[in-house]
Amino acid sequence: MNLLIMGLPGAGKGTQAAKIVEKFGVAHISTGDMFRAAMANQTDMGLLAKSYIDKGDLVPDEVTNGIVKERLGQADIKEKGFLLDGYPRTIEQAHALDAALADLGIQLQGVINIEIDSSKLLERLSGRIIHKETGETFHKVFNPPAAGYNENDYYQREDDKPESVKRRLEVNMAQGDPIIAHYREKGLVHDIEGDQDIEIVFSDIDKVLSNLV
Repeated sequence: MNLLIMGLPGAGKGTQAAKIVEKFGVAHISTGDMFRAAMANQTDMGLLAKSYIDKGDLVPDEVTNGIVKERLGQADIKEKGFLLDGYPRTIEQAHALDAALADLGIQLQGVINIEIDSSKLLERLSGRIIHKETGETFHKVFNPPAAGYNENDYYQREDDKPESVKRRLEVNMAQGDPIIAHYREKGLVHDIEGDQDIEIVFSDIDKVLSNLV
């Protein structure tokens, strides 16, 4: 089974990806893992990526696409299938992935799209607070400190502040929407309601995937 998993930050993509891998035995491929492995194994694309990273430059799309294709060509993918997580990030990468899969003779069978309203994600992602003295992490809504806590004793990282989170979600939506539309045209997208208990979300995913096997 060859799959993509998509969803905005905070939608629970990582949690569900782990459950899919455990249940269906596919290879979990994340971009970070791919880069680390390619560089550690000193593949052609890994060495090229390292040359950019060492200079502090962004790795160009063609190198990222090459690393993905290199990984998808390995023996375990043919044997087990894959769940691709964190790629493609742009519509250009989606077209490159289509071409790579065609070259490798691999067929994509489904795109799991975990959907949650962005306002709920904003609440999830911007609620994290950190105790100034202990460094302990809490969440204003889901894991608050003791009742009547003093807000002055806590701080938020810049990345967790509502304006930063809102910007991040907007960027992700602008990049992700065309990718979802692209795969929807191919009849591959399965929308999953993400604002449910983790086990219910996985049960919905399980039903979809069990029909693809």
